[in-house]
Amino acid sequence: MPISTEPSPAPRPLLGKIALVTGASRGLGAAVAVRYASAGAHVVLAARTVGGLEEVDDMIRAGGGTATLVPLDLRDFAKIDELAAALFNRYGRLDVLVGNAAEFGVFSPLSHIPPEIWSNVVDLNLTANWRLIRAMDPLLRAAPSGRAIFVTSAIGRASLAYWGPYLVGKVALEALVRIYAAEVANTPVRANLLDPGPLRTRLRARAFPGEDPKTLPLPDTVADLFVELASPECRRNGEIVSVSGDRMGG
Repeated sequence: MPISTEPSPAPRPLLGKIALVTGASRGLGAAVAVRYASAGAHVVLAARTVGGLEEVDDMIRAGGGTATLVPLDLRDFAKIDELAAALFNRYGRLDVLVGNAAEFGVFSPLSHIPPEIWSNVVDLNLTANWRLIRAMDPLLRAAPSGRAIFVTSAIGRASLAYWGPYLVGKVALEALVRIYAAEVANTPVRANLLDPGPLRTRLRARAFPGEDPKTLPLPDTVADLFVELASPECRRNGEIVSVSGDRMGG
């Protein structure tokens, strides 16, 4: 029998899955979306920047993947409900939800932060993710193995002066996702948080303006971890998965 010299096809652990990624127009969200598409998922790209969404769509299509573009400001909460209804009508389920969109805000003493800036940051970093859980939970439960992954940061657990709305949002997000994980523990749904560590993103540059971005890894270096947490085989639930010394340190 002749031995084939053709390379084995790349594994596609998310083949046929429907994945929604927020903040997908650049940075970490874009990297995760491209990786999910290469793993076989149809990716729903949600972000405010239409041009960025189109660029990510071009990358996905160049790799043979497929995507749906959803220009969306997550702070328009009613639009999240409309997106859930559209996903239900088209697919009847959602296999993977990635809550990645975030805003830094400003460095300021708590007493000096304008209320509109506080609201903008907390609405996006926290409340929008609760609205995503509220709207997408029935769709995740309708999937054979629904997976919800939210992006967090260890810096949120440090009580640093002048980081008010960003840190408050991240700490509360971790509590929110762990509560949700407890509520779905007896279902096939799994919900976790992923702390990707410092990455070369615009959000990082805003938080650390004096840092040389070339010293930081690119977002696509952690994209495989999102695939692992999205896979049907993943049994983790209610965990904060950190990118540290080992591949998936807790």
